[in-house]
Amino acid sequence: MAADSEKSETPAAAPWRIEALDAARGLALIAMATYHFTWDFEFFGYLEPGTATHGWLKIYARAIASSFLFLAGFSLVLAHYPVIKARSFAKRLAVITAAALAITVATAVALPEGMIFFGILHAIAAGSLIGLAFLRLPPLLIILVAAVAIGLPSFYRSEFFDTPALLFVGLSQHLPRSNDYVPLLPWGGALLIGIAAARIAMARGWLAWLARLPSGSGWLRLAGRNSLLVYLLHQPVLIAVVFLISIIAPPQTKDPIEAYLASCEAACLAEGSEAPLCNRFCACTLDRLQQQSLLAPLQSGAILPDQDARILELARECSAISQ
Repeated sequence: MAADSEKSETPAAAPWRIEALDAARGLALIAMATYHFTWDFEFFGYLEPGTATHGWLKIYARAIASSFLFLAGFSLVLAHYPVIKARSFAKRLAVITAAALAITVATAVALPEGMIFFGILHAIAAGSLIGLAFLRLPPLLIILVAAVAIGLPSFYRSEFFDTPALLFVGLSQHLPRSNDYVPLLPWGGALLIGIAAARIAMARGWLAWLARLPSGSGWLRLAGRNSLLVYLLHQPVLIAVVFLISIIAPPQTKDPIEAYLASCEAACLAEGSEAPLCNRFCACTLDRLQQQSLLAPLQSGAILPDQDARILELARECSAISQ
């Protein structure tokens, strides 16, 4: 029986290309671009701090990341089941890894406070490598492992994982600041679900049906086939657009105190703290910053909060006071 099941799946390492998957990837790219456009408007001061990281936009961002990882898992099966094509896999992995490292270097230079050290590309690269071990496992087992991966961070975290070398795992007690943090837990679960879904589709003969699905316009499929290139280029283009808008119609100047409190509270809430604690902490740090004449240089970028000893010390003091 096992042999029959294996035989029924083998032909599904299909000679055709499922264009609906290209279209789905193209739709995910559009969704990603709309979210990043919102983030860019917030960054330039047109939207309140925290707009892109709270409420429905936070859910929207998580859905987008999950869709990319799901599609990466599904495509991994189409390309490498039942036989892993080592050369093509290594080539693809090298390209994605190089792009991920380029993102890290670029953000370290341009946005050091929010450097992307393990974003969506890092997660796809690492998840694809790990996913190879799951390709031939029973789909039900893959789904169970995915459920554990998704649920574990909600039940277990440890300061052991706070060390920078282990931040990619996703079990750190104190979440790092990054403009795109997609650790293996829980996000690897989405990739595993994609692997399981593709295996089930193969076993049940659904790939032929998927190949016949409407695939949208040609430009949508083209974007999906070149998703990495689109990913790398879209943010520089969007940032340039918002920058030009800021020259033509600059955002309204905000009161520096209100701006600091809004930014501080948004960052505090993003780290998982409760609102009352964030209010006390930010009020305390504002008072200390004003006493030491540090507010203006902090807001202008003349000093960096994670590198200035005075900022770090007053943050520690206010953290203890606000508890």
